[in-house]
Amino acid sequence: MKRAWCWVVCAGVVMAGLTARAQAAEPLRYVLTDTTSGTWLESFDLAASDLDGELAEGQHGWSVRKTTLRGGVQDGVDLITLDNGLLTIRVVPTRGMSIVDVRQGDFRLGWESPVKELVNPAYMNLESRGGLGWLQGFNEWLVRCGLEFAGHPGTDEVVDNTGATSSVPLTLHGRIGNLPASRVELVIEQEPPYRLRLRGVVHERWFMGAKLELATEISTEPGSDRLLIEDAVTNRGATSQEFQLIYHANYGQPLLEENATVVTAAKRIAPMNDHAAKAIGQYDTYRKPEAGFVEEVFLVWPYADQEGRTSVMLKDAAGERAATIRWSTEQLPYLTIWKNTAAVEDGYVTGLEPATGFPFNRSVERAAGRVPKLDAGQTQRFSVEFGLHQGREAVAREAAAIKAIQNGRPTQTDDVPPAE
Repeated sequence: MKRAWCWVVCAGVVMAGLTARAQAAEPLRYVLTDTTSGTWLESFDLAASDLDGELAEGQHGWSVRKTTLRGGVQDGVDLITLDNGLLTIRVVPTRGMSIVDVRQGDFRLGWESPVKELVNPAYMNLESRGGLGWLQGFNEWLVRCGLEFAGHPGTDEVVDNTGATSSVPLTLHGRIGNLPASRVELVIEQEPPYRLRLRGVVHERWFMGAKLELATEISTEPGSDRLLIEDAVTNRGATSQEFQLIYHANYGQPLLEENATVVTAAKRIAPMNDHAAKAIGQYDTYRKPEAGFVEEVFLVWPYADQEGRTSVMLKDAAGERAATIRWSTEQLPYLTIWKNTAAVEDGYVTGLEPATGFPFNRSVERAAGRVPKLDAGQTQRFSVEFGLHQGREAVAREAAAIKAIQNGRPTQTDDVPPAE
């Protein structure tokens, strides 16, 4: 009898659990753009106070707002402002779901580019100035480079539509950052921790060319000092396809300043060219703004922890503020540190760039074995977490976490560019 009674009670508990899960509130979904259904909202406003229950009570006053910019070269650009109650995150669906900046009070992840407006891709000419046209719109905190190709402009060999091998020009950092999203959706979880998810789908496809899709989710929790980017790159073609992806995260003042430092767990560090080789001993320390400064680029092969993840941090000179990036080295095996400590008027900025490879031209990267491929229908997923840290204790804790990844292992520092 005891055994039968236990079976009935246990079964009841299991059924109650299943019922509770079945009754869990479905996420709220709002489609802002969908080219397949002809949906496009010129404006959108939603705040925690507009909803009922726990989503409205004590959830840090989060809000989501979409506007359409007018005037100048930003005319027609969609801008979405996601405020989690602590962080304010501005996303540009018209520019490949790039992120303009992230703010926590007076602490900003971003930089002051000479390009002041969020340039509509319709006004861009990526082939201008020998393939440097991408720079005409470059002012975001986070912009993806890729997908068919990334890195320096130049030529590469491809098989054309006649089956012949042709030499074609490649422009700086590819096209994905200047392609509007075809679908944008806001998803709000109705169960703790009430995560806010902004999703977008961007297509980079040609007839008789690459057919790549980026499906991205930018998410954060109400009141959190972190945001997460989860991307899926899919080959929608019927044959295998090369792809490249660089997360070009850019930092300026107030975080970037004289004697600011970058901290990473490095297996190997090398200069990208002979000019950078002259400064390899100071790769991790920044200078004050200097008119006429010529950029320095350093290549990093990072160590990972037992979970296969690594981290890089930029901290100010006083060690009171820092920003971190954390990612999987299986997904993104390489890191580039780009230093451009030019005059503020010309763009005082540094880039921390986890990637599938380095920003050489694709022909160089292919020869070095750093250009991955996707089979027909295959998807590669990427997860990158960004954090803001204020106070000496918080900054020191993040630095200690990176030191733990290094775990006493040596760093090979090259004084000449890599042969690959």
